[in-house]
Amino acid sequence: MSRRTLIAGNWKMNTTLDDARDLAWAVAEATEDVEVDVVVIPPACFLVPVAEALAGSHVTIGAQNLHAEDKGAFTGEVSGPMLASAGCAWVLCGHSERRHIFGETNELVGDKVAAAHRAGLTPILCVGETLDQRDDGVTEVVVKAQVETGLAKIDAGAVERTVIAYEPVWAIGTGRTATPEQAQAVHAFIRGLLRETYGDGVADAVRIQYGGSVKPDNATQLMSQEDVDGALVGGASLKAEDFAAIVRA
Repeated sequence: MSRRTLIAGNWKMNTTLDDARDLAWAVAEATEDVEVDVVVIPPACFLVPVAEALAGSHVTIGAQNLHAEDKGAFTGEVSGPMLASAGCAWVLCGHSERRHIFGETNELVGDKVAAAHRAGLTPILCVGETLDQRDDGVTEVVVKAQVETGLAKIDAGAVERTVIAYEPVWAIGTGRTATPEQAQAVHAFIRGLLRETYGDGVADAVRIQYGGSVKPDNATQLMSQEDVDGALVGGASLKAEDFAAIVRA
């Protein structure tokens, strides 16, 4: 089945307001003639001005995180309905930095995936193993638990509308990248899990991105793999020309 490629740029805790506007517009200009879904994911405080800068363009915006509840006394947090009202279409759930720096569990990530769907957002469920886990040979055990628990609180229809991003933690910001064969093996494993649980229709529809030191010089090989449906890009998304090169790959 043909799945439309999805390239998302996670800006993390980078850019100022002016930088964010300029980068968003540069990305839109550099990718306007490419038949790919392009998403930028700026810091939460810049979502509205970036959405305004991108109005009328083909580029959509996402958020880096959300709270599992829709509203309440949670100082400093941002909810799904807030993000939707700010113009977001997507939201990262369970990025490795949220898991490993901020202690988010598989169960909490599953709550966030459900919250995203309640708000009409498309969650990008991030999964992946650490270097120690890969060396111990438990990559599939770790990824299976993250996928199954991350999707546990939504139905098959919502699963089909969820994106999964495989991001080996050992390849994020390290300059190391999973080989195309390593990436394909885990992507195929994830699609197999979806097939076993939800059937062929869902498994064939879900887009599975690769994330982990994606750059212009490795993007083509990575995205030529059968089950790699795009990329979740970190550092390279902060330079419009590099991000555009990945989109074109």
